[in-house]
Amino acid sequence: MKILSYNPGHDGAFACIEDGRLVFSIEAEKGSKYRHSSLSVPDVFDALAELHTVPDVLCKGGWWPGDAPRDGEATAEYHGSDHNQIIVGKRPFLGRTVDFFSSSHERSHLLCAFGMSDLPKGTPCYALLWEGILGAFYEIDAELRITKIADVMQEPGHRYAMLYALADPSFDLRTAGFSRLSDAGKLMALASFSKRSQATEEEEMIADFLLQDCKHLRPQDCEFLTNSSYCNVGLEDDEFRNFAGIFSNRIFDRFSQFADKNLKRGMPLLISGGCGLNCDWNTKWRESGLFSEVFVPPVANDSGSAIGTAIDAQFYFTGNPKLTWDVYSGPAFLDNEPVDGTLFDQQEATPELVAEMLAADLILGWASGRCEIGPRALGNRSILAAPFKASTRQRLNVIKQREQFRPIAPVCLEEDAAKWFGCSAPSPFMLYTYHTSTDVLA
Repeated sequence: MKILSYNPGHDGAFACIEDGRLVFSIEAEKGSKYRHSSLSVPDVFDALAELHTVPDVLCKGGWWPGDAPRDGEATAEYHGSDHNQIIVGKRPFLGRTVDFFSSSHERSHLLCAFGMSDLPKGTPCYALLWEGILGAFYEIDAELRITKIADVMQEPGHRYAMLYALADPSFDLRTAGFSRLSDAGKLMALASFSKRSQATEEEEMIADFLLQDCKHLRPQDCEFLTNSSYCNVGLEDDEFRNFAGIFSNRIFDRFSQFADKNLKRGMPLLISGGCGLNCDWNTKWRESGLFSEVFVPPVANDSGSAIGTAIDAQFYFTGNPKLTWDVYSGPAFLDNEPVDGTLFDQQEATPELVAEMLAADLILGWASGRCEIGPRALGNRSILAAPFKASTRQRLNVIKQREQFRPIAPVCLEEDAAKWFGCSAPSPFMLYTYHTSTDVLA
């Protein structure tokens, strides 16, 4: 059975699975497009070019009711984790009548994590879904029935972003309708600079307000925070960076304390949602001792939603919730536009040449094979630079057109990982944190 699925929201993507195997995932933000992009017409043609045959099932992920398609087609909504959140029908597609499937955005995250994990079908487990809107624990039984245990915190990612917006002079809390999609991840980066664990009286007030038990918190609700000493203080402020770490720990502790009190020990944990890209939190879960194992897919954010909906459809039609996949299932590199050869030197890309260029302090753009799925650059679409100068990170962030506090990922031989980074377990998708050793003898 061939299934074509798409995510209609931000981090838009097309995904195709066939007989339990991921054939491709085309993400709207890849190439030279903007982060968090929705699908565009060129993305549709890219997906059709990869199809070769008409799919048996066309899937659409759930989204907000106000974003329903113009033709009146029934579509699942954002919320809902049980089987009642599934819509099935028929529709014409490329000259054939195919099955149509839609299930909630919430289910797409959960099915993505289970389907891509190594857990065999029928393995009971827990799942944590935390992202901009959702923040809940679930229990998945042997029949893949999903039961929400509790909404631990509504909008965890959004609350992260609200604190970042408070300090950012370019964001006006009084006029903005919602937080920016990129700000939660930026605050997570700032939190790594924190050197203090005790909150001041003012910080306690801000944290209590931003972490209050409520369903929706909008920027306009935070207008009184504009009197705070952190309002528009800038992202380089050391005390704000300290507070970012304290605030981040408060969110994690809320979920960790719930898990410790309410979940049975020794079961597997699946993590999904945009907050699943927080390497520090993933490491804490793995080291907590609460779970037999922890799995985070490389497409934990909404870029994996199309894959999750396709897995959900496959389970509905065939009873199989598992997926064989490769992280390099994105589009192939296209060299199909005219280039002025006089502007470039062309040489064979040998390891010796690359090493020589890196040793000369050059920064390289590297493209090889098919693109990675998910937001991490894992060697097929990466920027390469020698790590021996502090200025390298600054140069890289200038090239990437982003803030100087943003982190750069290290690369080393697998057999050297324990020596340099103390790796006690594999981390193939850049989803865990390790501490660098700088005084180890070669």
